[in-house]
Amino acid sequence: MLNLVKPRIGILALMQGLYDESQPEIPANQTRFVEDVIEQLKDTAEFVFPGLSKEREHTERIVKGFNDHELDGIMIINTLYSPGLRIVQAFKKNNLPVMLANIQPLPNVTDDWNWSYLTTNQGIHGIQDTSNMLMRLGYQPAIITEDWKSDKFKEFVKNWAMAAGTANALRRCRLALMQKMQNMGDILGDEVAFFQKFGIEVLHEGVGQVVAELANVTEEEIDKQIAEDQKNFEIQEDMPQSNHRYAAKLQIAFEKFLQKKSYDGFSANFMVFEEDGRIDQLPILAACNMMAKGYAYAAEGDVHIMALMAAGHLLIGNPHFTEMYSLDYGRDACMFAHMGEGNWKVARKDRPVTLIDRPLDIGNRDNPPTPIFGAELGTTTVASLVPISGDQYRLVVMKGEVLDTDIIPGIPMNHTFFKPDNGVKDAMTKWLRYGGTHHQVLWTGDWVERLELLCNVLDIEFVDVSR
Repeated sequence: MLNLVKPRIGILALMQGLYDESQPEIPANQTRFVEDVIEQLKDTAEFVFPGLSKEREHTERIVKGFNDHELDGIMIINTLYSPGLRIVQAFKKNNLPVMLANIQPLPNVTDDWNWSYLTTNQGIHGIQDTSNMLMRLGYQPAIITEDWKSDKFKEFVKNWAMAAGTANALRRCRLALMQKMQNMGDILGDEVAFFQKFGIEVLHEGVGQVVAELANVTEEEIDKQIAEDQKNFEIQEDMPQSNHRYAAKLQIAFEKFLQKKSYDGFSANFMVFEEDGRIDQLPILAACNMMAKGYAYAAEGDVHIMALMAAGHLLIGNPHFTEMYSLDYGRDACMFAHMGEGNWKVARKDRPVTLIDRPLDIGNRDNPPTPIFGAELGTTTVASLVPISGDQYRLVVMKGEVLDTDIIPGIPMNHTFFKPDNGVKDAMTKWLRYGGTHHQVLWTGDWVERLELLCNVLDIEFVDVSR
């Protein structure tokens, strides 16, 4: 399973060693400044500060140490001016994402400004030299210029640190793929380029191992899962007990299979279950409950959206798999739905999630119990990971609002009406222009900046079609 993890960030604090003997209070003051910044940011990440870097050899040793200890990223602060050339060899060997914090101890130049204040608040021309050297080395670091005591600075650092930690964690991620839907084009890409870019291991598996695990599921395990469903859902009175118990059994079998092989998620083409014939239902309830637990999921063998789901668990939490099913010009919105899979953790809190006995003719299987809900009202973010060519990827994002609508009785799966900030017509035209795919990931809240910073870390294009 995938969960939010507090990232580990190294702080490279640059200055010169000119003042060590003549004005020792300056390095002492600048050290306290960095320590105060860390205290301000302590809730956003775990920071490693090995002390001020005053010479080339200091920087090379510090950056090497950050890499050797497999930290998630490096935040650079120029506490004073430091010659940019000193960082070049260190960052030629660096493998970690970089952020430039353009900050200084005091936010304003006041009437009592003096030589001491000038000396200790000269970081701007130091970080200009630093940034220029990184640019020539091919870096595109995340950058913020802000008062270090502001909420905006703290939020930016948190978003970047989470992005850096997510990129690192994705390299340890393993996902199971059970066939892709034939002739579905926008789910296809270069498997080698995908592994090179994201480091995510995607392995092709058959359903036979899930079938084998079905035989190992006990009645006690099924009872426990049914009890869990009773806590989370309002179960339809006419739900056949046999269908619900089989759905619970299937979920447990999937989880055992994934745990046994150290997988963090799965994607299956629905037709594989009909072709195999040994599994009686499509794993609709299993997918819903497993997304809520922290597993990545996407339908129809969509590796790219499954990867975005994995990133979503690590970066933000509670990602919801979906697709734009229909447009509604009257509401200036699009209706999100899919076959019935969805992360019910995004459901609005003022209504129960209903578990229904849902007839489904796709796959020629028995009725799969299906949760019915709409997403939480208010600001919402939607994204699609687009394979373009080779290792070129684009994240297409839009922000908008989930509307307050009733559940439509004739729609037997979760469904949500979403109004993009710029209106559905403009947003959809741009979505198509930039190749946005027909599967998406949805999160409650505004996560545009954090997603953009993830793209910065991963070196992929970012497009917000709601601007």
